[in-house]
Amino acid sequence: TIRRGRQSRQTDQMTQAARSGVQNIAEGSSNSGTSKQTELRLVNVARGSLEELLRDYQDFLRQQGLVEWGKDDSRAREVRGLAYRLNRSYTTYRTYIEDPEVAANAAVCLIFQTTYLLDQQMQALEKELVQSGDVKEQFRSARNEALKRRIMKGDGPSYEDFLTQIGKKSLPNGQVVDIDKKD
Repeated sequence: TIRRGRQSRQTDQMTQAARSGVQNIAEGSSNSGTSKQTELRLVNVARGSLEELLRDYQDFLRQQGLVEWGKDDSRAREVRGLAYRLNRSYTTYRTYIEDPEVAANAAVCLIFQTTYLLDQQMQALEKELVQSGDVKEQFRSARNEALKRRIMKGDGPSYEDFLTQIGKKSLPNGQVVDIDKKD
């Protein structure tokens, strides 16, 4: 059956935002070994999707005249505490999805927890990128170092050819700049 109306559109948008969040987390994780930059970008996209979902749940609560729990509300603390239980499953959260107000607030709590964790992951990725660079950068650097060693031994291209290979050129004053820069 085809659903009609504003409510079904909001539901569809919420479903898409939730799926996008999950998919981008999974895709970012699968890229972790080869490109930290891609992983960081996808985790950031996932976070954005979850922020959109959060606003949709908050809008739902407001539009329905339901109460949004504050972060210190005992019910919110209880939902947040579920994340620390061992062997969590659907049944762990089942009692929190039977009532619309409770379900929406539980979702809000879970989204806040998830975005917090994504923020921590992004900070760690940014730090790793600054310290170590991306795998692609590491390969490029290693390749350039190997080429420099060959040049020094007289076993590789000329210095000028080497600079051209890495997208650089030497100015008359000895300064090395990107090829696209003017003298």
